[in-house]
Formats: sequence, structure tokens, C-alpha cells
Amino acid sequence: MIAYLGKCLLLVTMMFIGVLFGMQQANNGMLSMKGYHDPSLKGAFTLTDGENNEKEATVLGETVTSKDIEEKQKELEQVETFNLFSKAGKTLSDTVTNTAQSMYEWIRDMRK
Repeated sequence: MIAYLGKCLLLVTMMFIGVLFGMQQANNGMLSMKGYHDPSLKGAFTLTDGENNEKEATVLGETVTSKDIEEKQKELEQVETFNLFSKAGKTLSDTVTNTAQSMYEWIRDMRK
């Protein structure tokens, strides 16, 4: 099962990289077909050097830095959201556990 999930994850990753590569190739083709550099045509994925020797990645026109990712991580850790499905699943599992435990105790008491 783990090998199957690993293969699926590898396949999905390869497909995602292939899509980004294809988008970049299409962008390069459009630039060469146009004959001049058009700043409105952005690449699918580019890496540049930012301030303080920090690497910046641009994915589909959105600039992403490690600082942005760290800020988003902190923001997600601070936000406490209520997940209805998680709460319902916990309630259901507690109910099943309590029911099974009371049935076990009832059967055990009847045998005495």
C-alpha cells in the first residue's frame, strides 16, 4: 500500500512539473512568435535573486519568497478554525467507543 501511494505521489509530482514545463515552453514560443519582448507575458516559473541574497520564485506571476511562506505558516498557526466535519467525526467516534464499551461491560456483568 505504501509503495502504491509512493508511486502515485511520484506520478502526480512528475505531472505537475510537466505542466509547469509545458507552460514555460508555450510562453517562450509566444515570445519568439511575437518577435519582441512583451512584459505582459510572464513565465510560468522563474527564479531570481532578491534582496539580501534571498532567492525569489515567481509561479504564474505571483512572487513567492521564503519570508512570505514563513509569515503564512505563522498566520495559519495563530488562526484556530472550527471544522464541522472534524467535530462530527470526533463525536461519532466517541459515541461508538462509549457504546462498545458499555456493551462489553453489560455482557461481562451478565456472565457473573
